[in-house]
Amino acid sequence: MSLPTAYLTSSKNLPAILSAIQQAKAPERFTQRFLESLEFKSTSDRLTIGVLKALRFIDDQGKPTDRYFQFLDQSQSDRIMAEAVREAYDDLFQVNTAAQKLSKQEVVNKFKTLSQGSFSESVLDKMAMTFTALVKLGDFEKPSLSRQSVSDDVAPEPEEHYEPQTQEEDRPTVSVGGIRNSRALGGLHYNIQIILPESRDPKVYDALFRSLNEHLIR
Repeated sequence: MSLPTAYLTSSKNLPAILSAIQQAKAPERFTQRFLESLEFKSTSDRLTIGVLKALRFIDDQGKPTDRYFQFLDQSQSDRIMAEAVREAYDDLFQVNTAAQKLSKQEVVNKFKTLSQGSFSESVLDKMAMTFTALVKLGDFEKPSLSRQSVSDDVAPEPEEHYEPQTQEEDRPTVSVGGIRNSRALGGLHYNIQIILPESRDPKVYDALFRSLNEHLIR
């Protein structure tokens, strides 16, 4: 099941926390002390650390990931958030590809089905609240950076060109007095038909065929 078990008990400070993260220097470890240095000291704010791990902004030891540093760029932070939410809540997006548009109660119902009743109504409500708060901070219309980089890296396949080939059996033939032969002159194929003159003198035909043999049939 690809559903984060980390959730917030209150999401009112979530936008402010994420904005403060973008303004601050990235820490070596994202800890409770670092969060408090950003002036977020309540116990409910501390739960943000678990959510950041679920979104893979930080690893299990609290070290910022590449996604964390990409999020610091405010020109693409909304796209990075959408990508992180899609990945973290993959099972939900498998059920509904436009899960970001679901109402909180619809998300609760989906979570209840996906978790097969593993969570109480109170926990499901907080999980759904966390999800709906996160999707408000993401832009799900832009393509994710990972998909865009893949498409940019794939070079277009070269077009293949085919030269038509003339098959032997398709070539025009010369038909002369029952003799059939192929003949190509200057790259062109000719079909020549000769009507023999009426004559009883065999020398006429001998001369005609001798001329054909010399000039055309060879």
